[in-house]
Amino acid sequence: MKQILIAGFGGQGILFSGKLLANAGLIEGKNVSWLPSYGPEMRGGTANCSVIISDTTIGSPIAGNPDILMAYTLPAIDKFEDKVQAGGKMFLDSSLIERKAERKDADAFYVPATKLAFDNECSGLMNMIIMGKMIKETNICSEETIYEAVKKTVPESKKNLIELNIKAIKIGLEQ
Repeated sequence: MKQILIAGFGGQGILFSGKLLANAGLIEGKNVSWLPSYGPEMRGGTANCSVIISDTTIGSPIAGNPDILMAYTLPAIDKFEDKVQAGGKMFLDSSLIERKAERKDADAFYVPATKLAFDNECSGLMNMIIMGKMIKETNICSEETIYEAVKKTVPESKKNLIELNIKAIKIGLEQ
């Protein structure tokens, strides 16, 4: 079982990232749970999303002690770093989070995702760059699965963004 917590501000694609991982798990025949949580402000307010992917039955949808933390903002790492399991992995947007992780018993990966998104004409897709790096470091699903999940997860009204999302994931895979 893998517990993933994705955290940051509303509008950063946190809930989309969680749905994407849940769909990837379903595509690979796993049991999945997706539980979004956000403040009343939505865009700009705090948001996080728990995703659990398992070969067995999932007892609780809350990733209280995640194996994987994807933190997009300083408040997110401040709030959730201590909850990551020993031996876990943390993926931080180093464009927005200036400090290093304090934990020595978990691996931290620093990805300048916001800068990479801007530099590669993928503005707004820093979440997909971090997703690519996370997939590379955890093998939570295959590249083919995540691309298929993008096609299933992007809403019909935004189908023109499928290739841009895939491009951003590939940038993350190269980091």
